[in-house]
Amino acid sequence: MINFLAFNVLNSGVQLSMVCAAVGLVFALFLIAAVIRAPSGNERMREISAAVQEGAKAYLNRQVKTISVIAVVIFILLFVFKKPPTAIGFVIGAFCSLAAGFIGMRVAVLANVRTTQAASVARLNALRMAFNGGSVTGLLVVGLALLSVSIFYTIAAKLIGSDAAIRSLVGLALGGSLISVFARLGGGIYTKAADVGADLVGKIEKGLEEDDPRNPAVIADNVGDNVGDCAGMAADVFETYAVSLVGAILAGLLTIGGNPAAIVYPFLLGGISVLGAIFGILFVNVARGKPTAVLMGAVMINALVSAVLFWPATRNLFPGGVSIDGVLRSSAELYFASLVGLIMTPVIVALTNYYTSSHFRPVQKIAHASETGHATNIIAGLAAGEHATALPVLFIGAAILITYHFAGLYGIAIAVMSMLSMAGVIISLDSFGPITDNAGGVAVMANLPKEVRVVTDELDAVGNTMKAVTKGYAIASAGLAALVLFGSYVEELRGHITGRGEVFSFQFSLSDPKVIIGLFIGGLLPFTFTAFSMDAVGKAAGAVVREVRRQLQVKPGILTGQERPEYGTCVDIVTKAALREMIVPALLPLVAVIVVASIPSLGAVVLGGLLVGTIVTGLFIAIAMTSGGAAWDNAKKFIEEGNLGGKGSFAHAAAVTGDTVGDPYKDTAGPAINPMIKVVNILAILIIPIFF
Repeated sequence: MINFLAFNVLNSGVQLSMVCAAVGLVFALFLIAAVIRAPSGNERMREISAAVQEGAKAYLNRQVKTISVIAVVIFILLFVFKKPPTAIGFVIGAFCSLAAGFIGMRVAVLANVRTTQAASVARLNALRMAFNGGSVTGLLVVGLALLSVSIFYTIAAKLIGSDAAIRSLVGLALGGSLISVFARLGGGIYTKAADVGADLVGKIEKGLEEDDPRNPAVIADNVGDNVGDCAGMAADVFETYAVSLVGAILAGLLTIGGNPAAIVYPFLLGGISVLGAIFGILFVNVARGKPTAVLMGAVMINALVSAVLFWPATRNLFPGGVSIDGVLRSSAELYFASLVGLIMTPVIVALTNYYTSSHFRPVQKIAHASETGHATNIIAGLAAGEHATALPVLFIGAAILITYHFAGLYGIAIAVMSMLSMAGVIISLDSFGPITDNAGGVAVMANLPKEVRVVTDELDAVGNTMKAVTKGYAIASAGLAALVLFGSYVEELRGHITGRGEVFSFQFSLSDPKVIIGLFIGGLLPFTFTAFSMDAVGKAAGAVVREVRRQLQVKPGILTGQERPEYGTCVDIVTKAALREMIVPALLPLVAVIVVASIPSLGAVVLGGLLVGTIVTGLFIAIAMTSGGAAWDNAKKFIEEGNLGGKGSFAHAAAVTGDTVGDPYKDTAGPAINPMIKVVNILAILIIPIFF
């Protein structure tokens, strides 16, 4: 019986993953229909929602045009210097990454106004509406990623063979990663330039409330939530998921060549977890309780369903175990490696929640520091971000050690795939954040009763923590995925050198000065990358500040409600700034890898050191920025709840300053490091046959 099941799973595992992905996409369509059917409020609410939708759509359309020019150039280069399937994979990865973000963003905008309407009825209704709207993005991300990789692999394997098809998948991964860098940077610059500009003039200079319709930058701010947190995050995790899946398949090929089960296994894990995500989404729609508890319950349900189903899948694929690096590994050891990935998800979620939630000491410490001034708030926030790196990195190190013990490099790859397989629910939590944020904005701009804003503010605070949690999850998984890609780089380089009859003599040893040089260059990249990103937000925010001041000076009737602000001007400013400023930092990792590879005195060893240096410093900077920024934001919200003097107090003014500093930290520079790390590693694998 076991052999019969093993035969079926082995031969149909990839097709089974396609079916699971399709089920996830069908369920996403069901959720879209449910969101559209829900009441959308009064005429004023629909008018505000339409303005946000129009701005978001216009920005994304212009972003696609800008990115397409660069994508066409890369496609041509891949077609010329690599094989056509790699170039085609690049286009598929880029298209699916854009599609996941675009569709998810459109549904999130539809859910915003419906969440506001639901909040006028009950908190539970608003929670479910916001989560269901976010779940569309979550299911689109995992469904499209799994479906695109599995279909491409299946067709390519029949045309050019399994090994060549797997190597062509690296092109698909590059397409998703490159789009993700642009989406993260462009969306992040847009949303934080608008947010910072709106807060500095509106809150600090004029004493306006959050999302006050008299603020000329308020529509740009709400548009930014969608293009940054919905579309940007969707593209980010799409590429992380696709890269992790491709990395696991590639690791299986390079470490367990000749065993097709090693290729099928990552597909199967991804398919199973789509079903787990659906169970998690259903849980939120039937459970009652505090919002944070209900949302965390969805994560646990997903993990539990996956853990139960992973065992028979592993046992049937590897009934007699598998030989890895000359050592026989049992099916139980592979299963334990997958469990480590599942366990890492709630661990990272819990740790990030501790450092970023207003219910715990780190955030409250920043709030109390605000009582003594703006500078002490900044100091406390910087310290909180740096503290937040310790425990996640230690757990990542432990996960690497344990999974390597179980199954070598392949074990780490399986843990990463297992961790990323839960992206369906995790991205649902992330999109929940901007939906509740925009719902609060609609409530204020539509002059709804204060009780509605109380509900949306509570959900917004939860959503802000959820956004930080998902960024921590994406970054932690990116660190593990990048390690797998580095291992794949070494193995691919070994295979390339020995394949042409030469001895593989490269040693990535710390006693080799070239490795140290590579570590320095790689360590430098995340710092330079984030510097460009922060500069971009600062310049664009300054332009928004000047425009808001100009409008309030030229039209004094705006503050009395007698004149209407020119919302479109601020939208245009941040749109142009985002598209212009995202180009240089997005191309930086591509240029760095190609330059290092093309200099004969540097070459493969220095490039290997560069990959590791980028992973190490990028991981620390990204965690510190995303956690610190979210802690600043929730410290402000903690004060706005009536603590330490409440709104309008000296502590509140200091907290707003900290929040504006933290905005580009948590929503622009920090999250964009994640795809940047992957672009560096994927490109290094792709160019091996060209330069070495």
